[in-house]
Amino acid sequence: MTRPLPLQGVRVLDISQVMAGPYACMLLGDLGADVIKIEPPRTGDQTRGAMGFKMKGPDSLGFLNMNRNKRSVVLDLKSAAGRSVLLRLVKEADILIENYRPGAMKRLGLGYEVLKEVNPRLVYTSISGFGQTGPWADRPGFDLMAQAMSGVMSVTGYPNSPPVKAGVPVADIGCALFAVYGTLSAYIGAKTTGQGQYVDAALFDSAMAFSVWDICDYWGTGKPPEPLGTANKMTAPYQAMASSDGWFVMGANNQKLWVQLCTLMGREELLQDERFSTIALRLANRQALQEELEATFKQKPKDYWVDTLLANGIPAGPILSYPEAFGSEHGKARQMRMEIDHPKEGKVPNIGFAVKLSGTPQQVRRHPPLLGEHTHEVLAELGIGEDEREHLMASGAFGA
Repeated sequence: MTRPLPLQGVRVLDISQVMAGPYACMLLGDLGADVIKIEPPRTGDQTRGAMGFKMKGPDSLGFLNMNRNKRSVVLDLKSAAGRSVLLRLVKEADILIENYRPGAMKRLGLGYEVLKEVNPRLVYTSISGFGQTGPWADRPGFDLMAQAMSGVMSVTGYPNSPPVKAGVPVADIGCALFAVYGTLSAYIGAKTTGQGQYVDAALFDSAMAFSVWDICDYWGTGKPPEPLGTANKMTAPYQAMASSDGWFVMGANNQKLWVQLCTLMGREELLQDERFSTIALRLANRQALQEELEATFKQKPKDYWVDTLLANGIPAGPILSYPEAFGSEHGKARQMRMEIDHPKEGKVPNIGFAVKLSGTPQQVRRHPPLLGEHTHEVLAELGIGEDEREHLMASGAFGA
């Protein structure tokens, strides 16, 4: 007998756009929640038209990768009629996630203090660039700004290089994950107490939460951490190395592995070199260490070194492009690319589920919705018949 998904029966109102909010809501949908995506009329989520290349239909591949397992309802929340419909949805909801600028929902009359009177058990999660409090709260916040202002960019790249951001949106995705963590914790609590709560998730805070090694280095030494390229501030050698035909990564990050590495490479003299006798000294002489090791690594190709190091218990790996990573045997075995059916696009590639549940594996139950695809369906669930729907339409609930 098939077990129900963990969040089956949980209703989520997704009033968010672009990345962090939609991604968080998709994760809840993957686990069984009924996610109703509330979108503005005409354009919908801004990401529908993003990415600079066209699909068969009007929606971007980025949108299609962040909005599966949702239903789309068009509501104009600037109209009284649109807000009235949302309030009716709130009565039946468990969770609301929004990522408007701080204060915007309150100005619409849809802030937490209002909605908790409508539904005391509602978990109301706000995602923003810098949070709901503090001197930067009103600033527009995107992943780039969060990376820059949280300290992340100060340790990304190589020494003395121009500023570099992480290649993937760590603040956006990190905030989505922390938002899910806080939201589900609050939801579990509300099941016991009957009282929901307000969850304040910020890209800035999330990016800072990733700084464990870097900020501890500063707190311990008083010296601000700097970019190290692929190297690691805790141990060496632990970085990318050059071979005869390109780069690979390796790590001999304890004394036992260091001895194994030197022996395997036929470089036993390095074990007697005072510059490298301890982890602390290897860190202090990281550049000289890299030069010594690469003098040997450059004698053979990267595949030889990866295979040889792994065969001898020393962590190593190739540096793969995205096509190579997704096309690898391991990527395929982990099902990190999947295809879903879409009414306009046919088969659409999606990133696979990042966490695997053995008893209740996530499912693709719904394709990423067309704009407003489920408006009538959801209104009918609220008991709104054709006459009332026509009245709401005339009143601007769904836009002009």
